[in-house]
Amino acid sequence: MLTLENIISDRGSKYAVSGGPCNSAEAAKVFLEELKKTKKFAKATHNTWALICSEGQIKNDDGESGAGMIILKMLEREKLENHIVVVTRWYGGKHLGGDRFRHVQNAVRIYLDENQKGR
Repeated sequence: MLTLENIISDRGSKYAVSGGPCNSAEAAKVFLEELKKTKKFAKATHNTWALICSEGQIKNDDGESGAGMIILKMLEREKLENHIVVVTRWYGGKHLGGDRFRHVQNAVRIYLDENQKGR
């Protein structure tokens, strides 16, 4: 599991991104349980994620409407399968409007760039 914390901060909201090998909805559940063993991630406002695997395209917005689809589209573009990406947000008290989607995209891009370095 690769986790990059405090990568984006805007109007009090803070973002992190995590990911790793994952090949099913059940494995995604286990991945999230592992991530949330860290109290900070368990208390996050949103842990949005996506995965492309043999079961198909799986995503979860976790209350951040539309964020899972953004992650999914980026995984499709990269042709990255059997790999989950989770974007975590801690809400800072001010609405970000459409900027939140830009932050999700930037978080995924940061993760994908960092993951490429590790290959």
